[in-house]
Amino acid sequence: MRWVFLGLAILTALVIRAMGTRGTVSDRRPLMAFSDMDFQPRYNPQAAGPFFADGRAMRSPPAGTVPFGGADYASDAGSPRQNPDFLREDDAYYRGKQGNGWVTANPLRVDMDLLQRGQERYGIFCAPCHGATGTGNGVMVQYGMVGVASITDALHALMPDGQYFDVISNGKGRMMPYGSQIKVRDRWAIIAYLRALARSQNASLSDVPESIRGELKP
Repeated sequence: MRWVFLGLAILTALVIRAMGTRGTVSDRRPLMAFSDMDFQPRYNPQAAGPFFADGRAMRSPPAGTVPFGGADYASDAGSPRQNPDFLREDDAYYRGKQGNGWVTANPLRVDMDLLQRGQERYGIFCAPCHGATGTGNGVMVQYGMVGVASITDALHALMPDGQYFDVISNGKGRMMPYGSQIKVRDRWAIIAYLRALARSQNASLSDVPESIRGELKP
């Protein structure tokens, strides 16, 4: 009987060793009794697809396709409309470039609504690092982040709006890209607000209309 228990113990140890331990690196799937749809037949973006003659899984839209669907923050989600965001043909708006050069001015009409939207988005995505005034003194700096740029100084004031758009979209240095998180229109709204913020940080009394100068606090 003692050998039976010993044999069962050894067998149990071998089973646990074979199926219950980890620590090795492998590209093979783990053994799973119930996959719960964790592994589904699909193609990843940019993956090869042997079904098609050109070997690509991703397909180009048929010629003449009109993009519909989607919504920006100013319209109701799900309402059908033509959506140029799918085509992204306007390089100035979607990439901040005209030919090989940067767009020098914001392609959107800058009004108070756009500035307020930009202020809101700036507070969510930018202020944690760059600070409320854009001088690089956000709360993340207090927790040890280094190398945060001041984006309202004289050097950055020379950057064209299209270059600002590219940095927000694709990142630069330590800054991560926000193209997947901030909508195109909101990126331009942030840039409009940044221009106003930089102007406020470097303004003089002559920039204030005489009619409201008396309202300024010393």
